[in-house]
Amino acid sequence: MSMKGKFKNLFGLEDEYEIIHEEIEEQGQYETNEQEEKSNVVSLKSVQSSSKVVLCEPRSYNEVQEIADHVVNRRSVVMNLQRLDAQQARQIIDFMSGTVYAMSGHIRKLGSQTFLCTPDHVEISGNITEVMEEYDSDQRW
Repeated sequence: MSMKGKFKNLFGLEDEYEIIHEEIEEQGQYETNEQEEKSNVVSLKSVQSSSKVVLCEPRSYNEVQEIADHVVNRRSVVMNLQRLDAQQARQIIDFMSGTVYAMSGHIRKLGSQTFLCTPDHVEISGNITEVMEEYDSDQRW
């Protein structure tokens, strides 16, 4: 019984029926609040098992579809493009940029020819600065 109901009952201002009705309404509010709290529970195990990082070192442009499939399947990808010529590496970066954009993800340069592609649920923080001792305009992205 609420404080308001006890006060009214003490002075006989309301019938017992109306006080019971108030109690039932209060109990219904508590039950709906408990149901709302239960729906906000998220299992951490499912979040941890879905996070994966794939390391790729493609040798030709033909492997770009497999790399893009990893991002589409919500996996982060680290690409090392050192074994490719400049034109194929640039084509892979263009393709992966489109894939990452379509997935609302991110692409970051980690090194001179190393890139990180992440889907939307992965947040990237921080910056890696690159000191270029030998500047090669053909390799610059």
